[in-house]
Amino acid sequence: MSRTTIQGVGRLIRRSMIVIAATALVSAGFAQDPVPREGYFEVRSASTTLLGGVHMLDARLQLVLSSEALNALNSGVPLTIELQMQVIRVRRFYLDSLDAELAVRFELEYRPLSQRYIVRNLNSGDQDSFATLYSALNNLGRVQELPVIDESLLVPNRAYRVRLRALLATEQYSAPLRLLFFWRDQWQLKSAWYEWSLER
Repeated sequence: MSRTTIQGVGRLIRRSMIVIAATALVSAGFAQDPVPREGYFEVRSASTTLLGGVHMLDARLQLVLSSEALNALNSGVPLTIELQMQVIRVRRFYLDSLDAELAVRFELEYRPLSQRYIVRNLNSGDQDSFATLYSALNNLGRVQELPVIDESLLVPNRAYRVRLRALLATEQYSAPLRLLFFWRDQWQLKSAWYEWSLER
């Protein structure tokens, strides 16, 4: 075997060892809790009110992080919680029409130096600081007067329904990180759709 071939094999072995070591560290970091906690997201209630020509959303969500998501957050990995909304026009003789979609993203970050949890609205840039994870998640779960759609964009005298769900978004992370973490069941946090009729 030539010297060049031996060096190439050596590099391949070293890379494999690095990947194995990183995976072991990740597994150790996510095994801190003696009893793994399964997280869940749930939309408890949601409704819209027409104010000044704009349909505004009020909603109550239950957001519980899994052990793996919680350990990642406390290790410095920011989490992105996304609210997805759909405005659907009801049609009698055809399939209903999806007339509008809206996604609002919030980033949840833990800062160990200040021991504060930061909630940042990635759409508007607004942010708040909280002393506990409970208060941060409670704030995220109380949606008040969030603009959904202008009444002028809707077809007059037609019925609409709206639906909402919350999920833990992962596409913003790098491909290697998604490969290591986000195929796991504990990262698949997504509520069922909550649906209601749009009051006009």
